Amino acid sequence: MPDVLMADLIRWLAELFGTDLFIMRGMLTLLVMCLVCGLVGSLVVGNRMAFFSDTMAHCAFAGVALGVLSVVFSGANDQRERSALIAWLVPLVMVGFGAAVGTGMVLVRDRTGLANDTVIGVFFALALGFGAMLVKVVQQVSNLNLETFFFGNLFLATESNLLLLCGALALVAGVFLWRYNQLMFASFNPSLARTRRMSVTLNNYLFIVLLAVVVNLSIQAVGALLINALLVVPAATAANVSRNLRQMFWLTVGFSLTAGVVGYWISTSTSLSVGNLRDVKFAPSGVIVVASVGLFFGSMAAVAVWNRFAPIFGGKQFRRPAHGPGDSCGFDHPFGQCP
Repeated sequence: MPDVLMADLIRWLAELFGTDLFIMRGMLTLLVMCLVCGLVGSLVVGNRMAFFSDTMAHCAFAGVALGVLSVVFSGANDQRERSALIAWLVPLVMVGFGAAVGTGMVLVRDRTGLANDTVIGVFFALALGFGAMLVKVVQQVSNLNLETFFFGNLFLATESNLLLLCGALALVAGVFLWRYNQLMFASFNPSLARTRRMSVTLNNYLFIVLLAVVVNLSIQAVGALLINALLVVPAATAANVSRNLRQMFWLTVGFSLTAGVVGYWISTSTSLSVGNLRDVKFAPSGVIVVASVGLFFGSMAAVAVWNRFAPIFGGKQFRRPAHGPGDSCGFDHPFGQCP
């Protein structure tokens, strides 16, 4: 029933804007995904979890294989029954596996004292190795193309993908309304959060589970390449032009949506003609990633120009003075004034 309602909504919007169903479906999927990534992106960058989120995205490869293996163990023999199980069981297993890997990385890091990149590298290898080990099983019992989980294809997004993304957006919005301030403090300044009696450990684990839900529910529609880029690059762009955490949060959402809309528009309105190739369209995911990186370098240039001429007009520069360990807010956060 929800799939039918979503299909009717997409059909109505397609008729309203005079476009094809698959274009409208892909556009809606992209907008919801950009909103989700924009909401959590600032915390990913604040927690220095860029490599961590990339590992979570690639863990989905193993989550898919494990989900399909669960279908095999269920004893379903009919092809229609298997397809129905795969539709709901694989996303559930992906989210559970991603959350387990994320919490496992934090536990191993805390217990061993190893560097973050070392622990992440170990789990990265485990996830990819486990997924590659089960490739043959996936190919024999389903028609899933595992390459789509790396590169994605917005034009092939389904109503089920869009519903899952809407669920992820509702979950993220609910968690942020519940304890956004605590998550932000734990992200950018754990020491200050502890002085205010906030449970940094609880907030960290909560954010890891939330990130696992976002990544694994988004990756089915857009692929690991796009989801990781939109989790990191718009937030990095916002950090270049933000003076406080609130500005960074909202600018991250804005840059994420801008990169998504501009990249999608370029991919659908332009084509390449070289030699014998005629009117070859660009892949939307790749164009969106390039657009987000272009915004990042554009923000660097804009800040450099602003800092050059701001004193002439009495404006405030974006240079961020260094912090010392004696500051009440510590010296780790990237902004000039204490948040």
